[in-house]
Amino acid sequence: MPAVAASKGISRLFNRKLYRGLASVVLFFVLWQVLASLDKLLGIDSLRSTVIPPPSVVFKTWWSLLLDPNYAKSWYLSVSRVLAGFLAAVLLGIPLGLLMAVSSKFYRTVFPTFEVLRPIPPLAWVPISIIFWPTQELSITFVTFLGAFTTIVINVIGGAKSIDMRYFQAARSMGASNWEIFRRLILPGTIPSIAVGAEVGMGITWAVVVAAEMISGGGSSLSGAGGGLGYFVWNSYVGGVFPQIIVGMFSIGIAGYVASSAIRKIGKLVTPWLQTR
Repeated sequence: MPAVAASKGISRLFNRKLYRGLASVVLFFVLWQVLASLDKLLGIDSLRSTVIPPPSVVFKTWWSLLLDPNYAKSWYLSVSRVLAGFLAAVLLGIPLGLLMAVSSKFYRTVFPTFEVLRPIPPLAWVPISIIFWPTQELSITFVTFLGAFTTIVINVIGGAKSIDMRYFQAARSMGASNWEIFRRLILPGTIPSIAVGAEVGMGITWAVVVAAEMISGGGSSLSGAGGGLGYFVWNSYVGGVFPQIIVGMFSIGIAGYVASSAIRKIGKLVTPWLQTR
């Protein structure tokens, strides 16, 4: 049995999907290096594309930033803002969506207002959030919360409404109470939609927090030292340090990928009946 488990682990490690993923990453960096070095290869100094630093310079800059406490603080601030806003969106969005799904009166009362506010982009709330909240830190967290909140609510409502009505009729015919229907039918039926909404909402929170940090000037760090990854990118642009801009962009991408992957993994754990492999 240990030998079989080891062989399965090796086969998973060296599968075609992994090779294709690694090949695409290697090809991306090779093309980037070539395009960023066209001026040297062709002997032309006026190529606009060569303004972008090659990956060799970016990784060298990234390595030096690993020892910079301001870079680490930027990671910490952005991650903490995303987690705070996302958790608030989950804790408020799921109950609100379930209430609108199970109560037609509550739905008709609350949904029109919610639907009017939903199309407003979260970044449009930045000015009024800065005015309303006592600190810029709270204003950034609030805007981040809005980025995930509407997505989660809409997915919860849609998931509840997509449940086949015949299940409700069968439950009623067997004498199930409203609480039993909610606990055994509505809640399990909406969990897949909640998982999808949370995954999409997490991606939106990262896009929103980066833009909010740029607009608000880094929140709690007005001097520019460790004001979040969004402000790190903007401060690098203002300072003309182009390799740091790429480092900040990759940092945001990695953070968003890890966060979305974690949410996706949790979603698979809570919906085992949907997993075919």
